[in-house]
Amino acid sequence: MPVVAGTGYGWAQALRFARIAEDAGADALLVMPHYLTAAPQDGLVAQMERIAAGTRLPLIAYQRGQVAYTAESVRRLTRVPGVIGLKDGHSDLDRLQRAVLAAPDDFLFFNGAATAEVQARAYAAVGVPAYSSAVHAFAPEIANAFFAALRGGDTGTVDKLLRDFYVPLVELRDRVPGYAVSLVKAAARLRGCPVGPVRAPLTDPSPADLAALTTLLTTGLDLVGAAL
Repeated sequence: MPVVAGTGYGWAQALRFARIAEDAGADALLVMPHYLTAAPQDGLVAQMERIAAGTRLPLIAYQRGQVAYTAESVRRLTRVPGVIGLKDGHSDLDRLQRAVLAAPDDFLFFNGAATAEVQARAYAAVGVPAYSSAVHAFAPEIANAFFAALRGGDTGTVDKLLRDFYVPLVELRDRVPGYAVSLVKAAARLRGCPVGPVRAPLTDPSPADLAALTTLLTTGLDLVGAAL
């Protein structure tokens, strides 16, 4: 399987991470947003140009937080050697569709919204069918069943999984900042993977929320005929 390693922050730090990833045998890099401050479009493009010039690995820009490219900036990114795609975490579908239309057909776009399945149909409607699944990290049976149903046009299964598993998971996730990470690690532990706790300033789920996650995970696995 291809490995896409994370890099980012300032361009100098990003290149240090890139060299580590190259030495470890990674296949590509996902460029996380720079730290803290907002930046103009020229600066966002220059950041990607700097990183691309210092690594042999292909780059996927990740727009989320303070990074949001305009359609014109995406067009500029497509001309940067080594930049092969854009992952979106904003869910501004009007802005994203403009970016898709501005890019050549071979430029890659990914739905990177939190709990991406909830918005998968909307993203696909603007030309971005590919998505990354946090659920796949702890319940690949559920994630694969959803993907197969979505791809096969099985609306009934898609709706049932959304209604009974994904939407309640989002509601649980939204109770506490950082649960988008904490719940994934907690669910992985429930499935027998000793990933350890999150690091401060994030917090692990409360006992009540962990119990709710356990119940929800059991429900989701039951829906697809798997077992906790």
